[in-house]
Amino acid sequence: MRSHLLNDTTAEQYRRSVTDGVERVAAKLATTDRPFTGITVDALAPRIDEIDLDQPLHDTTAVLDELEDVYLRDAIYFHHPRYLAHLNCPVVIPAVLGEAVLSAVNSSLDTWDQSAGGTLIERKLIDWTTERIGLGPAADGVFTSGGTQSNLQALLLAREEAKTDSLAKLRIFASEVSHFSVKKSAKLLGLGQDAVVSIPVDHDKRMQTVALARELERCAQDGLVPMAVVATAGTTDFGSIDPLPEIAELCEQFSTWMHVDAAYGCGLLASLKHRDRISGIERADSVTVDYHKSFFQPVSSSAVLVRDAATLRHATYHAEYLNPRRMVEERIPNQVDKSLQTTRRFDALKLWMTLRTMGADGIGQLFDEVCDLAREGWKLIAADPRFDVVVQPSLSTLVFRYIPAAVTDPAEIDRANLYARKALFASGDAIVAGTKVGGRHYLKFTLLNPETQASDIAAVLDLIAGHAEQYLGESLDRAS
Repeated sequence: MRSHLLNDTTAEQYRRSVTDGVERVAAKLATTDRPFTGITVDALAPRIDEIDLDQPLHDTTAVLDELEDVYLRDAIYFHHPRYLAHLNCPVVIPAVLGEAVLSAVNSSLDTWDQSAGGTLIERKLIDWTTERIGLGPAADGVFTSGGTQSNLQALLLAREEAKTDSLAKLRIFASEVSHFSVKKSAKLLGLGQDAVVSIPVDHDKRMQTVALARELERCAQDGLVPMAVVATAGTTDFGSIDPLPEIAELCEQFSTWMHVDAAYGCGLLASLKHRDRISGIERADSVTVDYHKSFFQPVSSSAVLVRDAATLRHATYHAEYLNPRRMVEERIPNQVDKSLQTTRRFDALKLWMTLRTMGADGIGQLFDEVCDLAREGWKLIAADPRFDVVVQPSLSTLVFRYIPAAVTDPAEIDRANLYARKALFASGDAIVAGTKVGGRHYLKFTLLNPETQASDIAAVLDLIAGHAEQYLGESLDRAS
């Protein structure tokens, strides 16, 4: 079994095996003509269930043949221009190359003696990002597994900086369309279920600062402690960006930690055209960025950044076998001193390879393209009498629903939209997401693929309308 260990004696076998795998994926990418095959759980599950994991195939070619049957054939392919559902981006080749390198070398970014140059590369990228944001010379941060972990760590720091003996008094303020991880973090941090105060949004789905000011005032009057305000730069459902400068003013007035969840909108940090949309982010105490959304990186690639590096001490624990305190005095850089994780992948390498190959302008150009496409898509939907679109896009998300001319029952319209989404997914021709607005079912395009064109949007709209009309026709037949 030593023949499967990656080392100096198996380097050629490694080259052949990985090349075989890459060729399989490349062939699949080259021949995929739709984002999904439409396979069902009931059809796929038995094929996987019948595999006996205690009976290995002993040959990577055979394993890849099997993988074609149970995964590659029916995977969801985000690179396809009609994948329009969630915040999954097509990935750039330099980052995929970085993924191959980091997996093979297998550095762990917790301590210097496990990562050496990897530690310095990650720190350089953190500095690069904080400079792009404008957090100042004392800023720092660390890579994370994703936006949920970044938000959790930011709120942990905010909780500790709030300096109160009573967790029950702490309050977090976030818009009603903020990410669910805000409430999840509050629970994990031991706060009461009333700790997150939901702030209403305006017509454009942006936090109402008048309402925020009112709630902050009420918090002070009730003897409670405003722990943090979470502003969102790119909400999951709408891509809306909260009014960051006004929120920053209120946070300063009430001495409250300002966290900006820019997991989606962080692509604007590299934008050549739309950077001003996140003006005010430089005033945050902490920021979440997900490079694996709008920087076109493979999952996972995220970071939490802070204005004051000293606040990261709240996540620091020392173990004699790993990162003893003396290492701080010896100026040995251990990233575990800043992280909620211990063992951690060298995900920063993917972004490093991307920047060194394409440059920040290359990333920004791609994100600008999808933002511009969303504006074009909005015009298409707004002009189409078959659909109702919610808001003009701030980033690259469009929320809309099919509205039949002959049906007025909102519940029936809900069912038609739900059916259309499911039928479209089952066909494999395109994939769209769904959400609720005002209690009603809506559909969602999340545009993160520069290869998607307005003609794709128009074609998918026609498919949605066709499925919805089919449902309504069958519904009328059943009723009669």
